[in-house]
Amino acid sequence: MSSLKRILVTGGAGFLGSHLCERLVEQGHDVICVDNFFTSQKSNIMHLLDFANFELLRHDIVNPFWLEVDQIYNLACPAAPGHYQYNPIKTMKTSVIGSINLLGMAKRCNARIMQASTSEVYGDPEEHPQRESYRGSVNPVGPRACYDEGKRAAETLFTDYHRMHKLDIRIVRIFNTYGPRMHPFDGRVVSNFIRQALNNEEITVFGDGSQTRSFCYRDDLVEGFIRLMNSEEPLYFPINMGNPGEYTIKQLAELTIELTGASSKLVYKDLPADDPTRRRPDISLASKHLAWHPTVPLREGLKKTIDWFKTIDPEHYRPPTPNY
Repeated sequence: MSSLKRILVTGGAGFLGSHLCERLVEQGHDVICVDNFFTSQKSNIMHLLDFANFELLRHDIVNPFWLEVDQIYNLACPAAPGHYQYNPIKTMKTSVIGSINLLGMAKRCNARIMQASTSEVYGDPEEHPQRESYRGSVNPVGPRACYDEGKRAAETLFTDYHRMHKLDIRIVRIFNTYGPRMHPFDGRVVSNFIRQALNNEEITVFGDGSQTRSFCYRDDLVEGFIRLMNSEEPLYFPINMGNPGEYTIKQLAELTIELTGASSKLVYKDLPADDPTRRRPDISLASKHLAWHPTVPLREGLKKTIDWFKTIDPEHYRPPTPNY
């Protein structure tokens, strides 16, 4: 029996999705990339279009569709605050209705399905570092709720499909990730800092810069996705994936200035509503069940990301939504 599979990647033309598609194509699988191109770029997957085992479908998962597949990676949803707050109702629909459509497909095909969830389900955490057992501190009516609560609802749907229909599910809670093919105008801290530093502009730090994040390089995360999907253990519970190294936003800004050789200065602005002050994953479950842990240090990954930013023309990356 062949080990090659028919694999659907929704959000497959995005930052992480395109790298996942690339890995799966290299492994010889038949890969179907589905994307509505709201925040993603066709240039991310152009180099894959000539491969016979890669197919691109422009479609929005909020609308039903039917495919025959063995595995489904659901990465479809705007993930940067400026993007998901642009149309919060559509963001919630993507997480909830999109998940229902994909879970129905997985049930019909008897396919294994993975949900790309997020550390945002923990909200502004009162537990540090965050373990999967922590239930979170989320504001259900705040400006970030469309994403936070949408992802929480998706986790509920996945878990209930497993309980009710014995569906083979996987849930990964992703912490801050960065790397080449990030949208330069996604409003995230890494892309903002690099873009500003390369232009010798002032580096915008929200808050006093003491809030912390963990930064996982994209290759490490994609490796985690594939290990989780292909594990034959019954891993039907959420699993954190991220780099447990913890850095302040100010440290990230200073390292970005150092690696770019910029003359930029830091400027401070008010912290956005419900922005978490601390974020760091406990990856004990990923380590135990998948023998997974990040291997790329921040300095090395940030340098690779800066080098990629130097090769692109930001004019080709029109800001898809307003950036605040």
